[in-house]
Amino acid sequence: MNRYPLWLNVLVLGILMLGLLLALPNIYGSINAVQLAEIDGKPFAEERVERVVQVLESSDLTPDAAYLQDGRVVVTFTEVEDQTAAGELLRNRFASDSNVAITLAPDLPAWVRNMGLSPMSLGLDLRGGVYFLLEVDMDTAIESRLQTYEQDFSEVLLDAGLRRQVRVDGTVVTVRLQSAADMETARDIINDADSQLIILDGADGRSLRVMMSDIQIRERQDFAIEQNITTLRSRVDQLGVAEPLVQRQGVNRIVVQLPGVQDPNQLNELLTATATLEFRMVDTAGDSPGSRLYRGRPGIASQQLKREVVASGDQIVDASSGFSEGQPAVFIKLDAVGGASMLKNTQANLNKPMATVFIETRRESTVLSDGTVEHRTIKTEEIINVATIRGVFKNNFQTTGLTPIEAHDLALLLRAGALAAPVYKVEERTIGPTTGKQNIERGFNAVKIGFLAVVVFMAFYYRGFGMIANLALFSNLVFIVALLSLLQASLTLPGIAGIVLTVGMAVDANVLIFERIREELAAGNAIQASINSGYEKALSSIVDANITTLIAAIVLFAFGTGPVKGFAITLSLGIITSLFTAIVGTRTVVNLVFGGRKLKSLPI
Repeated sequence: MNRYPLWLNVLVLGILMLGLLLALPNIYGSINAVQLAEIDGKPFAEERVERVVQVLESSDLTPDAAYLQDGRVVVTFTEVEDQTAAGELLRNRFASDSNVAITLAPDLPAWVRNMGLSPMSLGLDLRGGVYFLLEVDMDTAIESRLQTYEQDFSEVLLDAGLRRQVRVDGTVVTVRLQSAADMETARDIINDADSQLIILDGADGRSLRVMMSDIQIRERQDFAIEQNITTLRSRVDQLGVAEPLVQRQGVNRIVVQLPGVQDPNQLNELLTATATLEFRMVDTAGDSPGSRLYRGRPGIASQQLKREVVASGDQIVDASSGFSEGQPAVFIKLDAVGGASMLKNTQANLNKPMATVFIETRRESTVLSDGTVEHRTIKTEEIINVATIRGVFKNNFQTTGLTPIEAHDLALLLRAGALAAPVYKVEERTIGPTTGKQNIERGFNAVKIGFLAVVVFMAFYYRGFGMIANLALFSNLVFIVALLSLLQASLTLPGIAGIVLTVGMAVDANVLIFERIREELAAGNAIQASINSGYEKALSSIVDANITTLIAAIVLFAFGTGPVKGFAITLSLGIITSLFTAIVGTRTVVNLVFGGRKLKSLPI
């Protein structure tokens, strides 16, 4: 009785060894690093590492280590001054094809990296880094949708042979018709285009007032948030910043956390930048309905451009910067819809000029005399290039008229995707690595104190069986760290609180088992039968208690945000590992030490 087969003992030992191996990278700290990522997201080859090292050594900056990590080049330095100098040097040298980020990297030996092992990800509060709170301009999100309706309604009514004038007035799209007889036809056409719109008669008897419904407004606002989150993630990824956190907060705000990043200046402008392009035909005759004057950049004359947009930034699927005929250029690839529109327009407008309009939105804040802050949104639209269409093209083309830096930044923004609505920085915090180190020390001190207190109690109260429980408790902590490392789930301060709670819950299962064994012994049962009954009869109570706690942790993870999710993750993992260590782990050791033997007493 109380003997496991050999294969099961070997399996438990193998799981423990695997846990120790996965947790091993966490005994090493972090080190100052500079990270390079390919602009188009493709992985670098090993040759790039050698080239980076040569550039650094030529300026007397020898890195402690240089290697490829997930297709990115990582070079590490002991001194912060060397890290900063290397970051500036590499930005200047590889600006055309690489994004450079100053960050922190795990200080792992080469043999650990070569095994593909990595430490668990640390959150912003532990690792240090940059925190941004961004606000989405919901009014602009609705306005851009109304402008789309304006262009769509104008086109479908024209195709139906109706003379019309369509324009956006605030939150209403006004459709003025030639006569009242056309109103029902126009109403049916607009309703077919979007049946959720609210369509009312105008006061003059020959116009329609079209408004978005409340459901459409909410859907548009949600779309703007989700699209912006996707775009911001793409922008951060292309900068080469590892382990970013981008998530929604409340109705109209987005939180961006970048653990390990020590240089927020480059990210600041990139995250809030709303630069994009529009391609419009030049109204050479000056008689197209809705055309208006756009000013040009210095050296480029202002032009009257047609209202219809040939292609826009949200139709660009890829962009890269380079040079064309000695001038900085952005090479653009459109999606199917944009390509079809470009093909149609170039076929119809050979030897006619087409303009590239650079559009940028920014917010200016002014502090009033009463201390309140007034925000003003400024939208800049200017022509950066006018070119005569000499041939028919579709998805692939290029545009010039930018400086090299503007071309590089614009290509990155276009490739990452256009924001569905402008975002403005509400708050920015930089958490230094010193603060993060203090948080780590305090957090792990809490774990150590809690762990030691439990160890002392269990050893004193349950003697030999208490030491077995302590061994299981240590294994449980190893497994939690191993799973966090394997899953790369971010550990935060609330996550450490979850681990501390798990320490108490893990030993609770052993307390139930040991007390049950004591009861069986007190009832006069045989020692081996008491051990077996203790584990079997306590099992249902242990499983029930842990499953209910696991359900609560899952709910916290599903509905919580940020710190709550961190707590829920470590709690969930701790429950799973504690079930294994308390039931299978301690039973394996008890069977090896006491099983199959004639005993006069138990050290319990």
